[in-house]
Amino acid sequence: MYSLTVENLGKRFGARKVFSKIDFELHSGDSIAIVGSNGSGKSTLLKVILSLLVPSKGKVEYKNETELLTDDNFRDYVSFVSPYLNLYDHLTAEENLTFFATVSGFNVTGKEINNLLAKVGLEGRGVDFVMGYSSGMKQRLKYAVALLKKPEFLFLDEPTSNLDDAGKKIVFDIVEEYRKETVILIATNEKEEYELAKSIVRLT
Repeated sequence: MYSLTVENLGKRFGARKVFSKIDFELHSGDSIAIVGSNGSGKSTLLKVILSLLVPSKGKVEYKNETELLTDDNFRDYVSFVSPYLNLYDHLTAEENLTFFATVSGFNVTGKEINNLLAKVGLEGRGVDFVMGYSSGMKQRLKYAVALLKKPEFLFLDEPTSNLDDAGKKIVFDIVEEYRKETVILIATNEKEEYELAKSIVRLT
């Protein structure tokens, strides 16, 4: 059982308050949607929880059973999908997956790569260079990268960005499958996306 605790979290940029007094606790099988209008701080909150930004106030704790996961090792259990994360255009999809597996410290087989590509609707496109992919195909590939490590915590920022209806269904199916045993956070202002989560944090 894994858990994520967010306690009295706040973030300011100079005199501007982005959010404050954010509190929630999630365990494996829980999911939460962070919702709000554009500029309300959804992506910033995710970045703070991921330790990509330092909070102005409060704390974030990741645990495995009763063991506190440190900043050095919690990322081994976390995957993140976002429109602003980059893939390597000069590599093929298969090479991207192999590279990201290697930098995460594990090996991935050809069969596993093919299964992941099929899962996100890119079967048969693994040998194509990513520079030739559409924005929707790149978003699908980001999900394949995220699922490489079989994450215990899955963070999704604007999860269906650039996706057509078929791509959205793939994402919804992935969330439905993984939220049974995974902690999932979704940052979105799309009602059909935050309805995937069990609870909501609303930013104003």
